[in-house]
Amino acid sequence: MFYLIIFLFILGFVAIALEQWLPVDKAAIALVTGALIWVCIALGDEMDTRLELARHLYRISELLFFLLGSMTIVKIIESHGGFILLSKLIKTTNKVRLLWIFSFLTFFLSAVLDNLTTTILMITLMWRFIGGKNLRLVFACMIVIAANAGGAWSPMGNVTTILLWIGRYVSGINIILQLFVPSLISMLVPLVIISLNIKGETVLLSRTDRPQSQIPTTDHERWMILLSGIGGLMLVPVFKSLTQLPPYIGVLLVLGVIWITTEVIHRNKQKEFQTRLLLSGILKKVDTSTIFFFLGILLAVAGLESAGHLHLAGLFFNEKMHSIYAINLIIGALSSVVDNVPIVAGAMSMYDLVSYDALTVISDPAKVAYMRHFVADGSFWELLAYSAGTGGSILIIGSSAGVTAMGLAKIEFVWYMRKMSLLAIAGFLSGFAAYYLIVT
Repeated sequence: MFYLIIFLFILGFVAIALEQWLPVDKAAIALVTGALIWVCIALGDEMDTRLELARHLYRISELLFFLLGSMTIVKIIESHGGFILLSKLIKTTNKVRLLWIFSFLTFFLSAVLDNLTTTILMITLMWRFIGGKNLRLVFACMIVIAANAGGAWSPMGNVTTILLWIGRYVSGINIILQLFVPSLISMLVPLVIISLNIKGETVLLSRTDRPQSQIPTTDHERWMILLSGIGGLMLVPVFKSLTQLPPYIGVLLVLGVIWITTEVIHRNKQKEFQTRLLLSGILKKVDTSTIFFFLGILLAVAGLESAGHLHLAGLFFNEKMHSIYAINLIIGALSSVVDNVPIVAGAMSMYDLVSYDALTVISDPAKVAYMRHFVADGSFWELLAYSAGTGGSILIIGSSAGVTAMGLAKIEFVWYMRKMSLLAIAGFLSGFAAYYLIVT
């Protein structure tokens, strides 16, 4: 069963990586992979499988409730036309200025929301401004790079950082302070190079809004929902720090408040508009396949942990490689091919979170110095968040944001590899070097 589990895991993730060429949704593949791995564990192991599975589901459910709540809040904002307000603030017709505006807006929005949702929103917004296939491809690719960079430095910007944050491997304030500059550099390097090569100064803008009848909200209502949604999500880290409750409780509290608000302000509107603006109708638009994808992925990784595969992999790395920087460079490279969620979940299982008390009983100074990287807010966990997040930009299939952009903007894998991969590598390595200089 040991080797069969490895085979199922590799087969599943190859199929996920090749999703664009297979007629099957990656969420289905992930669910089948995760379920079959646990079937193998149940049939071939003497452990109490139900108890072991329940232990993992406690951690997994925290993440899934967090994602479901935050995705629903973003959908409420979108359904109310809140993001249309952002498009009205952009006045320039200069290509380079537009590229910088979109990149920085993506960088900061993905830190508050998540990189997948931000990519969808920004590419949708980009279509309102940019004409011409090649220019749209460049903008869409830069949005992917900016979204992955922005998600790396925020505890809420990426599923991988959410995993580390919820697991108490990193704290919200510390990861912002340590990773903001490296993440910003990883975006700025490709952004500057692209800006120097954009030909022409102005672009024809297309600002045609939907008819007013299709947007049954007032500007006052849009601002109310936009500010309460984004403001509420931004306060979740503060809520966690003050109450010590899991972050998903804060997200559910924000969702509940916005839910009540929409029920009140739309109570007298026509039934047709209520269907589109109340949560009962908005829930149908939430991307639940993404939730099932993460459930399958995390179940698969949890299975590898319980079966002992990740422990053996951790022992191998500890014996052969004693540099957290070399390990995280490898993780960054792997993130360009394999989804970063299983990579981070696997690394969290391979390496233990070390307590400061444990360091006091180690007599070897060199070992103490190495193990210090694995305490809460240690360099290993910070670099893991950075490498898995920004390394996913090296190839278009390396992140959920990239895969989504492939479909929305019709980006070809080979085109991205020829035009953008070297720029993404330059940004990744520049940010990595910046982090090294900051902490040493």
